[in-house]
Parts: sequence; C-alpha cells; structure tokens
Amino acid sequence: MTQLDASLSELARRFGVATDYHDWTGRYVPVERATLVAVLAALGVDATTEESCAAALSEHDRQYWSRDLPPTIVGRADAETSFWVHVSHGEPAHVWVRLEDGTVRSGVRQADNFTPPFDLDGRLVGEATFVLPPDLPLGYHSVHLSSGGRETSTALIITPAWLGLPPRLGSRRTWGLATQLYSVRSKNSWGIGDLADLTDLAVWAGARHGAGYVLVNPLHAAAPTAPMEPSPYLPTSRRFANPLYLRVENIPEFAYLPGRKRVWKLRAGIQSRAAKLDGIDRDAIWTAKRAALKLVYRVPRSAGRELAFQAYRQREGQALDDFATWCALAEKYGGSWHDWPAGLQHPGSPEVAEFVERHGRAVDFHRWLQWQLDDQLAGAQSQAVRTGMPLGIMHDLAVGVHPDGADAWSLQDVLALGATAGAPPDEFNQLGQNWSQPPWRPDRLEELGYQPFRALIAAILRHAGGVRIDHIIGLFRLWWIPDGAAPTQGTYVRYNHDAMIGIVALEAHRAGAVVVGEDLGTVEPWVRDYLRARGILGTSILWFELDRDGGGGPLQAERWRELCLSSVTTHDLPPTAGYLAGEHVRLRHELGLLTRPAEEELADDRAEQAGWLAELRRVGLLGADADEENVITGLYRYLGRTPSRLLALALTDAVGDKRTQNQPGTTNEYPNWRVPLTDSHGTTLLLEDVLTDPRAAALADALRQSIEPLPD
Repeated sequence: MTQLDASLSELARRFGVATDYHDWTGRYVPVERATLVAVLAALGVDATTEESCAAALSEHDRQYWSRDLPPTIVGRADAETSFWVHVSHGEPAHVWVRLEDGTVRSGVRQADNFTPPFDLDGRLVGEATFVLPPDLPLGYHSVHLSSGGRETSTALIITPAWLGLPPRLGSRRTWGLATQLYSVRSKNSWGIGDLADLTDLAVWAGARHGAGYVLVNPLHAAAPTAPMEPSPYLPTSRRFANPLYLRVENIPEFAYLPGRKRVWKLRAGIQSRAAKLDGIDRDAIWTAKRAALKLVYRVPRSAGRELAFQAYRQREGQALDDFATWCALAEKYGGSWHDWPAGLQHPGSPEVAEFVERHGRAVDFHRWLQWQLDDQLAGAQSQAVRTGMPLGIMHDLAVGVHPDGADAWSLQDVLALGATAGAPPDEFNQLGQNWSQPPWRPDRLEELGYQPFRALIAAILRHAGGVRIDHIIGLFRLWWIPDGAAPTQGTYVRYNHDAMIGIVALEAHRAGAVVVGEDLGTVEPWVRDYLRARGILGTSILWFELDRDGGGGPLQAERWRELCLSSVTTHDLPPTAGYLAGEHVRLRHELGLLTRPAEEELADDRAEQAGWLAELRRVGLLGADADEENVITGLYRYLGRTPSRLLALALTDAVGDKRTQNQPGTTNEYPNWRVPLTDSHGTTLLLEDVLTDPRAAALADALRQSIEPLPD
C-alpha cells in the first residue's frame, strides 16, 4: 500500500467510512478509491491528493485536541460511563453533571489516562479520563468542566440499558393488522384512506378480533405541489405528517363553516373521479382537499381553540415554522429548493425572513394543517386504546427524506448533500438500490447533541404505541452512494449506534412504546445480537426464515426469534396470494430487475414454496388438497406456532388481494404506492366492505386463536 493509500485509509477510518466489506454472498469487496474520495467529500473532507489527505488528518487532530469535552457523551442507565477531557497540561479539572431538571450531581471520578500531551500551537494540552456514576437518571443532561478559569459544557444522554415491551402489554403475545392506509378508502373519505378510516379499522381489528395494534405505512409529509411524490418512504419531511390523511369534516371548525355545500361538492367530485380510476390520484385529491381545508381554515376559532393552536406552535417551535415556510415557498417557487432564488435556499437567510413577513397567512395555513393532523392522530390513538388495544397505532419511520424537500432544506447543515442512501445488491434486489435520500452526517449529529434525531423520534412516538423503523441497520451503518454513481459504487458509513439506538430507546421508554426494527437484508450478525440485548424487536418475514445451516429449508417455528414482529409478507413483496403465484418473479423479470434467467428464479422459488407447504403439512396445518385460501390461513397459523411476541396480518392477505404495493428498484415503471385495496378477483374494496368481509374476519380470528393460551 502506498503512502497515499495509507493516508486515505486512515482518513476513512476516522470518519467511519468503510474501505472494504463483504457482500450478501459473503464475497470480500474492496471499495474503489473514487468512492472513498467522493464520500469523504460529502462529509466535508478533501481527500483528492496525498497532500490534502495529510492536511485533513492534521486538521482532524487539531479539532480533537481543541475540544475541552466530547461533542456528546452517551451512557446507559446502571452503568459507568467514561469520557475524556482536555485542559492545559498540568491544570486541575473539576467536572460535574447538571440534570435536565436543574439538579447538580457530583460524584464524577477521575481514572488513569497516560496519553502524552499534544502541542496545540505552542500550548500543551493534556488529556484526562473521567467516569460518571452509574445511578444517573434517564434523560438529556449536561456535563460541565471547569479548568484554568473557564467553564465549558457538553450534552449528556443517559439511555435505557433495556427497552423491551411496554408494561401495558405485559407478558402477552399479540397480533396486529398491517396496512397501507392510502389504499383503504371508505364511502366518506376523499378517494384516499385517511385518519378517520384508520380509526375505524383499528376499532374493527381491536374490538371485534382482539388485535393489539395497527401497523400503518409512514404518514410523513409529502410536498404540497404536483406531482405529489407517491412513496411514503420518500417524504418531504419525517418530522411532520401529510395533510392528505386529514378528514376535513372532523375538524371542529367545519361545524361552523357557512358554505359546507361547497365542501360536499368537492368531496363528491373527487369520489366520483376515484371510482373511475384503477389507482390513487394524489394530485387531484390534494387539489380538492386543499380547497376545502382552506375554507375551514378561514373559520374563526373559539378562544380555547386559539389557545390550543398557540400552544401547539410553541411546542413545535422553529421546526414547525421552517416546515410551514418551506411549504409556502414550494407553492410559489416549485418543489425543489435547489432551483429557488439563491437567497431562499437556506432557512436562516434574510430573504426567507422577508418572505415570511410578506406571506404570513400562507405560512400559517401550513402550521394549521399540522395542528389538525396532531389532533386527528391523537384521536386515532386514543380510540384504538379505548377499544382495548394494548399498543394502538404503530407508526412507520422511513429511512430518509426527499433531497428537494422540506427536511433537506431546513436540515441541510446536518445532512450529506453530496451522497444518497441506498442498499448494495442483495438476493431480492440484485442491482442494488438508490433511495435518493441525503443521509445524516454522523459528525454533525454528534456536534448537535443529536437534537434533530431526538426531535424526530419524539414526534413519531407522540401519538403511538409503537414505531417500526425501516432499515434499522442504517442506525449502525448506511450504504452511501456518491451523487451520480450507481448503487453498486457505494460504501458503508458507520454511525454511533449506541447513541442512535439509545435515543430511540429513551424516547420509546418515555412514550411507553415498543420499537420494531426492520432488520432484513444484508445484516452483520452482531447487530441482531445488539438489538436483542437493548430490547429492540427485530422483523421476521416467513418467506425469508430459512434454515441456512440445515440445507436452506424452512426454519422450524420453535427456532424463530421471540423478541420479534413476525409476518408472512411485507409491502415490498406481493400479497401472499400473488407470491404463491410467482408474481414477484414475473414482475421483476418484466421490469429487467433479475440478474439470472426467470426460469431459474421461478424454479428456486417453487422449491422454497414447496418446502413451506411440506412444513405446514408436517405440523398438521394443511391438508393434501388445500386451496389458496387454506394455504394462506395455514401460513398465518404457523406464525402462531413461533415464540414471536408480535404477529402481523397484512390487510391485503386478509381480503385476498394479489397486487404488490411497491416493487423495489422502480419508480414509474410500476404504479408503486398507488394501488387501491382489492379482493381476490381484483375488485376494488371500500373499508365498509372489509369490515363485513367474512374472509377477513376468519383470518383475523385464526391468527388471534393461534396465540391464545390453550385451556387447562
């Protein structure tokens, strides 16, 4: 290895950038030099030449020794936490903790540290190690250092050692309904499933069939401009929600709207249009719903309601103002802030402040929309819990945000705008994936005490009994793809997983919620062990649960994970009826997403399915002449044989739907996220049909019965 390579490798190591990795087949892959240089550039580091690498290493040393304290200290409850401090060599150091309630705690002890002093521009800087006591309470505190007549402080986060399941669930196992809300329309919704529909679905599942939760797709905000991004996993903001999911008529001020007939007319028009389409037209729906919401927004609020709005604004603070400002700017200048006038491309500019001053009403409308969403989300969770659900609504957190969207604009100083997140090739996405989402910069998160991430997790858990974190592996390491490169030309960047997972656990502990990590795909084995040790549930999909060490057949039920949410299928695969028919192979073949002949893929798939059918027969859950419906019921009953604490029934399976909601690796080649719920014959279903569907009721009851304890 040349000196240049050594410098580049060391620089990559310091910034958590992988110089090699093992792919999904176990093959060792060295990362190309160009990829390393580009990823480091996205982190603000010039690594183009040997000289620039040396300068960057020197600057990294200077920044480290210039700090009196680490940017953020993260510890666990009931454990000692050590950290370094820097003072002028020979100067005494006094360290204490201020808790988030203002209480001062001492008892911080010093430990041995024999690191030689560093010459920082003629000043010798010494390093000492201090250890925090193990009895600090959970929360966001601060560590203070006094030395040489100056005082500095840094963020301290004490996280739960173990999260597990919330007390309200106890030792019970429970099942839940997994649904893509936009696809579940009712007679009263505006051509798209909304929060009133979610509430009714939760009541049906919980009160009628004993479900413990409803897992819903991400409800994150999309840009309020056409064409509206259909993917709930590519939002404009993860902190705020999509007003498409509002039920206009459930807003209190609607009762005092003098021209309610205009709203009825708008709703009737969009319902008529939706009935004629084999898909979900978000642009048309938002145009009609926005017009109705504008009418309701203009209705004077009571004194109490006005106080509630002001309290919401105060709670959400600058983040809400920035989001609402971006929405108003997008409506005027288009959905990509990169194309706006230069003075509007950063939220802190004078030009943005002037825009807010001149367009205050437009900005306030978007604040108001989020307030209504907060109300209706709270109502859905409250109603779900009041029906007897121990968890209620479980929300889904997407990996990232749209590069042109509100979060990318307001958080651009914390995101790596020169790269996008994605995934390397794996068994089901053999060309790799580029999700077009700018990733968090791990160094900037640490410098900010993880505040943007803390706020995000707190927001999604505010009205929830749980959260599913999509691609939770991204909180450990994330596949970064330099701008303009193919998904195969990326590399992994590591995050401080103790901090990221710890913050998730802390916020979930405070909310009394469960956390489910989607840990599918290429996962380092130790990561699943770590998540289990922290009390974070994993995810098991039946088709992927194979005995890799025993010939590749089905993994027997008793060997599945206990701390897990288990299901037969997922939104990135066809519903089970479609999967049994090989729809996932046919579709990927038609779209050119396979790297080997379709016949080979189909043969392997049929062999795996045959193995599962044989396993169902072995345990007595399937007869010799079973039809499709019997097979699906048998597969879900098999979930009940596993020790998994949470089981999920896909609503599409409950009604016999066959079409996939999303085909990874495509955008407009397939109508991703625009497919309405249908029955086994392809006939569109309304929510009212689901609530009276004997097939759905039978499958829900079968899953409930499979986890009920046997009578003595």
